[in-house]
Amino acid sequence: MGFAAVSRDYEPVKGQWYENVEEDETFRVLSVDEDAELVEIEHLDGDIEELDIDAWHEMDLDRIAEPEGWAAGQEASKSGDDEDEDDEDEDDWDEDDDEDEDDDWEDEEENENY
Repeated sequence: MGFAAVSRDYEPVKGQWYENVEEDETFRVLSVDEDAELVEIEHLDGDIEELDIDAWHEMDLDRIAEPEGWAAGQEASKSGDDEDEDDEDEDDWDEDDDEDEDDDWEDEEENENY
């Protein structure tokens, strides 16, 4: 007896992680354009690819959790990941604060010279 292939036909969901079982590739969906029938995905290595909806449905996919240690680049902030944006704002605030302190110190030093 042979085994019948089991199709796992998932609709693409923005932000969801998937594993292409046949290719042993992990990726997440960045966007879904229903009008153009295109799905934009980002692989673990950061490569971005566009698939038409037919190619999407031909893949043998499993839904998976976000890979541990995933370091999202700028794409994460574009996709509306608020947590990463908050972290970036905190980092920027700290850097700005340091720069302001340096500027104040330089201003005081200039005033002392006159």
